[in-house]
Amino acid sequence: MPVLLRPVKGKTPSVAAPSFLAETAVLVGDVTVGAESSIWYGAVLRGDDNPIRVGRRSNIQDGTIVHVSSKGLGTEIGDDVSIGHAAIIHACILEDRSFVGMGATVMDGAVVESGAMVAAGALVAPGKIVRSGQVWMGNPGRHARDLTEKEKQYLSYVSVHYWELAQEYLATDHG
Repeated sequence: MPVLLRPVKGKTPSVAAPSFLAETAVLVGDVTVGAESSIWYGAVLRGDDNPIRVGRRSNIQDGTIVHVSSKGLGTEIGDDVSIGHAAIIHACILEDRSFVGMGATVMDGAVVESGAMVAAGALVAPGKIVRSGQVWMGNPGRHARDLTEKEKQYLSYVSVHYWELAQEYLATDHG
């Protein structure tokens, strides 16, 4: 099954090489993905009303949905961003080296600053700002604590790890 790159409203997804797109990934409309990024199984990036921009070495893991607002808000995902399985990223900004855990939701107009973490299952409400060095947890999400040194190291590790894993998939003949 090939990756679905679907044009809509005159916009066609663009993916810089090298990158890894899993066979069941779906990219629709005004979506741009930077080099060395990976879009995993069942992830959907739907830029039908506004743009989605994904930087370099970012990973969008299995089952994640990335969408935009019809009210002028696109989605910006910076460089070295990691988004866990089954997250919902909607019309927001994830700055470079930020992290969103599994099953978390980041809503319209929210910003996750560089070096910040949204914990698994958390809900970042519209317009909230997750500051650099903070961990947000809960529903509604709020500042629970600051990142530990180990977590700061993990933020640097995870995007590199996912690109290494993606290269293994790229090297495998799936034909």
